[in-house]
Amino acid sequence: MTTTFIPHAIPPETVFVPVPAQPVAHGIEVSWARHQSEVREAQKLRFDVFSREMGARLPNTLPGHDVDLFDDFCEHLLVRDSATRQVIGTYRVLTPAQAKRVGSTYSDTEFDLTRLRGVRERMVELGRSCVHRDHRHGGVIMALWGALAEFMVRNQLDTMIGCASIPMQHEGPHGMVGGGHAAASIWRQVRQTHLAPIDFHVRPRLPLPVERLDDTLDVEPPALIKGYLRLGAKVLGPPAWDPDFNAADLPMLMRISDLPARYRKHFLGA
Repeated sequence: MTTTFIPHAIPPETVFVPVPAQPVAHGIEVSWARHQSEVREAQKLRFDVFSREMGARLPNTLPGHDVDLFDDFCEHLLVRDSATRQVIGTYRVLTPAQAKRVGSTYSDTEFDLTRLRGVRERMVELGRSCVHRDHRHGGVIMALWGALAEFMVRNQLDTMIGCASIPMQHEGPHGMVGGGHAAASIWRQVRQTHLAPIDFHVRPRLPLPVERLDDTLDVEPPALIKGYLRLGAKVLGPPAWDPDFNAADLPMLMRISDLPARYRKHFLGA
């Protein structure tokens, strides 16, 4: 794998320049992976969260790590505990140029994204977001989002997409809810309030059978989805069923121009 730096321009022939780790609040710092060893740290955290904690069935490409074919084409964002140097949060980012090189985005494997063809030149894909279970406070995710917003502006990109997961075993107000009923109920809620215009609707390749599920449950979306919605994100259509991760995935799109004023000021200083 080639050494990964944060890009300051998108064309693949550009020489990438590393950006030093930036200290942020709560004793954490955010940086972009520059070497394969740092990517491995992110992949290990992903394995711990997705496989050990959530029960995902991951390829045994590298024991104890979550590795797939998109990783070598992505930029990997890391949040570290300043004291222990442990990676406690991560995102991966697939730029338009790198999506062309690999041939698709991860989201393309779950959804028919034909209606997004008009924004692909300015669209990055966010994926594999996770935070260590001992550090799931607002500081880590805000540090990740702040670095992502800076990345978008630096590279003159304006659109982000990704698959936001709802575990099949989702916690409701009266305990765990299984069988996809929580996902169906969350889809019913968000399509009423945050559905994108029809021009941006996408179709799941393996749909969650929401019409056969109870969508009347009083459950809240996962924290990450609630955060996306607060940032102005839109849902692009009904959820796909991801059997490997035992989750329902909602297709989501977020534009820099849709950031509410207070978040624009917080992330971009404008």
